[in-house]
Amino acid sequence: MGGPHLLVHPTNHEALEEAMSIAQDHWKERKRPARLERRLEFSDYEETRDFLEALADVSESTGSYPDISFGRTHVSLTIQADEESGAITLDQRAFAQRVDGLVASASLPA
Repeated sequence: MGGPHLLVHPTNHEALEEAMSIAQDHWKERKRPARLERRLEFSDYEETRDFLEALADVSESTGSYPDISFGRTHVSLTIQADEESGAITLDQRAFAQRVDGLVASASLPA
C-alpha cells in the first residue's frame, strides 16, 4: 500500500495505543498472512453504493486501497500487511479507523 508512513513520536503513546486497538473493535486481525478484515451489512443497494463512494474518496485522499468484495447489501474489506515489513502498519490501522468513521457517520450497524 502506497503513501507516506505515519511517524509516531515515542512520547505519543496514547495515539499509538488507540491506533493499535482499533483492530480489536470492529476489525478481525488475521496472522497468516497478516491482514485486517471487516464485513459491513447495509439495508439496500443505495446504502451500499453510498458507502463505496465515500470509501473511494478516503482511499484517494490517503493512498490506501483495501481489497474489496461486495454484493447488493454487504461489503467485505481486507487491508493487507505492508509488503516490506509483513506487518500491519500504523498507516493501515489509521485507514481502518477512518473507515470506522465512515460507518459511524452513516449510522450503520458496527
